[in-house]
Order: sequence, then structure tokens, then C-alpha cells
Amino acid sequence: MIYNLQGLSKWSDTQKSAEPMPVLFIGHGSPMNGIEDNLFSQQWKKLGQKIPIPTAVLVISAHWLTRGTWITAMEQPKTIHDFGGFPKALFDVTYPAPGNPELAEYTSKLVSHSHVGLDHDWGLDHGTWTVVRHMYPEANIPVMQLSIDYAQSPEFHYRLAKDLAQLRKKGVLIIGSGNMVHNLGKVAWDKLNEPEYGFDWALEMNSIFKEKISSKDHQSLVDYMRLGPAARLAIPTPDHYYPLLYSLGLQGEKEEVAFFNDKAVGGSLTMTSVMIGGEHDFVI
Repeated sequence: MIYNLQGLSKWSDTQKSAEPMPVLFIGHGSPMNGIEDNLFSQQWKKLGQKIPIPTAVLVISAHWLTRGTWITAMEQPKTIHDFGGFPKALFDVTYPAPGNPELAEYTSKLVSHSHVGLDHDWGLDHGTWTVVRHMYPEANIPVMQLSIDYAQSPEFHYRLAKDLAQLRKKGVLIIGSGNMVHNLGKVAWDKLNEPEYGFDWALEMNSIFKEKISSKDHQSLVDYMRLGPAARLAIPTPDHYYPLLYSLGLQGEKEEVAFFNDKAVGGSLTMTSVMIGGEHDFVI
């Protein structure tokens, strides 16, 4: 493989920022949040206005599960409509943010825990664009995705994230996009419009997650299957949970967290999101 050495040098030589960019874990929920003006999307918009303007955005989305780890490396990633049964208005959305092949190459070289391949086929799935289009509606900031190697352990993903820490010092905003509590098989569809409706086990697990995150007990969150029956209901499959581990793996020793969009939806989902580092005075 021939690397763009000039591009790699550009990112290697980029001056470090005085403070690392904050890290986000965002509960992205329904794809409809991508076009609706609601509590969740309003907070995403607010974050985009208050966080320092990033040099690029890197998203670990629950919806790009692969064998091996990959990073999008095309000039212009396509908008992926990876869902069905929604209004045409949602399928009509495109989010034309550029990619950044040079930064993708640089990122792939940073990771020591796994080989990171350069992908030219994926694009931006709804775990990414439904959120980022509210944060940066002008689509003028490069956006990339890092895939989740679904054959690997929770510990693998947590450790891999630590290799990405250098990107924060170069102005890259890293976002894990999933949902802490995500059990579509048990959604109370008749309660979707009932504010903050959550089953007991979902609310219990949401509280446990927040307590573990606040106390920086990351090991318990990596070993989430040991957190009891509520954890197994909250995380029947780990696809939407792994992005949280990436965000936590990037937390600095002295960095504090703030929660936002801390709401249950449909009984078995939570939108609870986390901001790590940065200024928290505007987080609701």
C-alpha cells in the first residue's frame, strides 16, 4: 500500500491544541431524530455551537460492524440510509460533508492494537449523519467513521480507543454513537410518545451506567455482563454499547463528565449521552 507521506506529515506536524478536544458519547436513537426538531436534536445543535470548532470529526457508530477495523478514507463519503419503514423525507436527506484521506491514513498509523484498513466503500451511516448534521449543518467539517470489529472483545475496543488520544490534541472531535440501553425486541411501541417512559430494568441499568461512568469505574463497564440481569436486558447485543467504551477509553485521568439527553424512550431504550472534558456549563 502506498501512503500519502505528504498528508501524513501534515497531520504529524499539526500543532497540538492547548486543550484536547472533548469526547462525546451520543445516544442517537431513532433515525427520525436526524430531521426532527426535538429535545435530543436541539442539544446536538447546542453542542456544535459551544464546542470548539474541530479540525475533523471521527465517529464510531453502532451501525458499522466489520471483521477487522476500518476507517473511511474517501474524499467524499456517501450518505447511507441504512433503515427501512420511515418517511421519504428521511431518505431524501444527504449530508455532503467531505472526508479526509490524509487524516484517515494518519489515524491508521496511530493504532497499535490492531491493523486499521482504509475503506473506500462505506460512507456515513445514520449513527453518524443524523447527529452530525445538527451539530454542523453547513457540512463543512471533514467527517470519518471508524468501524467496530464485531469479533473482538469489549476490552479490545476500550484499549484501541486509547491509541486515538493523540487526535484529540490535534483538534479532532471523537464521537461514540450508540445507546447505553438498547433492546429493540422489548420496545413498548404504544408508549413511544409517552415522555421518559422506561421499564424498571432499563432505568435501573441507566442509573448504574451513570454511576460507573461518574466514578470512572471503567473496568466494570468493560465487564458489563457481570453487572447482573438488568445489564443483559439492556445490552442483548453489544453493537450499540461498544461506542460507549471507545468514548470512555479516551477519558483523561483528571477529566470530568457531564450527562445530557438523559431520557428513556419506549421503555427499553435510553438516549443518555456523555460529554468528557471541555466546558460543561451549557450541558442540559
